[in-house]
Amino acid sequence: MSVFAEQLKKYRTEQALSQDDLAAQLFISRQAISKWENGDATPDLPNLIKLADIFGISLDMLVLGHTTNTTATETPSTKPMYPHMNGWDFLARYWWIFFGIAWLIYMFTKR
Repeated sequence: MSVFAEQLKKYRTEQALSQDDLAAQLFISRQAISKWENGDATPDLPNLIKLADIFGISLDMLVLGHTTNTTATETPSTKPMYPHMNGWDFLARYWWIFFGIAWLIYMFTKR
């Protein structure tokens, strides 16, 4: 049985919802809920979002079975945007800068 199937059954029973009750809230059949809980099928993304809202949990908790560890004080890891930029990469990305530099040189030397 998949982690999602176990989580779905766990949260449905914790909230004392029958498969019929949950199916009515999602506007789907009870058989679909049964297939999800048995691991025979998986819901699409809109239904996953609705399930997370119904249970009051995150998608990570519903699908993967664990909570996210990010807090307001943590900052995301900072990786350089282009970690291995060499001279050719620089020229390929910023070739237009040379036109501005050439124009400035022209303006200052034409006097």
